[in-house]
Amino acid sequence: MNLQSLINQLHFYTYDSKENPVITSIEMDSREVKPGSLFICIKGYTVDGHDYVQQAIDKGAVAVIAEKPLQVNVPVVLVSDTKRTMAILADFFYEHPTQGLQLIGVTGTNGKTSTTHMIEQIIQAADKKTGLIGTIHTKIGDQVFEAKNTTPESLTLQKTFSQMKQAKVDTAIMEVSSHALDLGRVHGCDFDIAVFTNLTQDHLDYHETMTEYRRVKGLLFAQLGNTFHSDKKKYAILNSDDLASDEYKRSTAAHVITYGIREQSNVMAKDIKMNNSGTYFTLLLGNEVYPVQVKLVGLFNVYNVLAAIAACTAAEIAIETILSTLEKLEGVQGRFELVQAGQEFAVVVDYAHTPDSLENAIKTVKEFAQGTVYTIVGCGGDRDKTKRPLMANIATTYSDVAIFTSDNPRSEDPIQILKDMEAGVKEGSYQTIVSREEAIGVAINAANKGDVILIAGKGHETYQQIGKEVFDFDDREVASRLIKGRLKEC
Repeated sequence: MNLQSLINQLHFYTYDSKENPVITSIEMDSREVKPGSLFICIKGYTVDGHDYVQQAIDKGAVAVIAEKPLQVNVPVVLVSDTKRTMAILADFFYEHPTQGLQLIGVTGTNGKTSTTHMIEQIIQAADKKTGLIGTIHTKIGDQVFEAKNTTPESLTLQKTFSQMKQAKVDTAIMEVSSHALDLGRVHGCDFDIAVFTNLTQDHLDYHETMTEYRRVKGLLFAQLGNTFHSDKKKYAILNSDDLASDEYKRSTAAHVITYGIREQSNVMAKDIKMNNSGTYFTLLLGNEVYPVQVKLVGLFNVYNVLAAIAACTAAEIAIETILSTLEKLEGVQGRFELVQAGQEFAVVVDYAHTPDSLENAIKTVKEFAQGTVYTIVGCGGDRDKTKRPLMANIATTYSDVAIFTSDNPRSEDPIQILKDMEAGVKEGSYQTIVSREEAIGVAINAANKGDVILIAGKGHETYQQIGKEVFDFDDREVASRLIKGRLKEC
């Protein structure tokens, strides 16, 4: 494809060169540039792509998209917004890949990862090939790739969808973050089914207010389109028990399917019973009634299950396939994951890193705990500071023993983060241990038969970032090692 064919997709740009090079790839990272690449200068939070243009040209870039004039020896196309331009060009360059896929997007504060993995398993059980993009990893069929962001940049997204299409994927399922919606990363993605899990406080370091956070989440539903195509129906899957759903229902022209526990919904759970090995409930699906049994625990997981059922119903998967698959599911890495190392007490690792998700996790633990409930929790650095005292208050309110520790401090002082947490609670209602490993060890050495230790915040993560250094750290592995060490000493 030549440069002119690409930039013909744009309405306003400046280009005064007579050259029309052949473009073999589009790149936004100068390190990825190859001979024949079109390099797009993107202004990020810490680096500006305009500063790396010569490096890209030295590696073989034959043209550049930029927001300001550059003195270089290759054609430069000037635009007002390179991020928006990148989304348009990437979708065209990769031949509009999502138009050939069934695309399911899941947004919300909590539950995105669990819900997308449930949907993936159900659709695979219906003998369809899937692709998955999310917090833990990206998958194309059985191939697994590392994930850098919950929702990648538009260029990476369209390239990934193109690879899915080439691999004969039928359905792609993806987590859609509020950052991605606000920054236009999903521009060009033709969603068929959009799922809303819930809205609670998070990312206020970025969005500043809950009103703005709620508005941005709603973009996924507003962008489903304004027409009713019989051959490609659009569905908005909304949680009736969350007030934000009222706004999202008004924002979309798509068919709406509701789910919930309290409010009347199209997909409902009644008579919910749970223990430490699973959950049972009666599913009301329109006029139909089905018994449901899953190996997952917690009311929050019931909501995730209902969201997956509603989405897969919209995707025209048979209810028998949906329920039989859910019955076999073991759960998702780092999402209320039990650590079993021969101990008589329970250890649960959960990604809970918002006030609401932490409260849900502790309340679920209390459902089956026969003794003391320990909660080990910290808050990430360079993130929403307003939730730190809230997280601390929830930990001390609902746990018997609350231990505050480091999460990923990043560029912040770990001790200052802990002081921010302590500001939300009474002195004497908690312990503070800066070292995360030491904090886990204190709880493990104190726990007795029937007790439960909840290690919250990092879930599936296998690292800890302190300053600019990244260390190997997996809550599950650390807990297992410390348990075995205690058992060996006994």
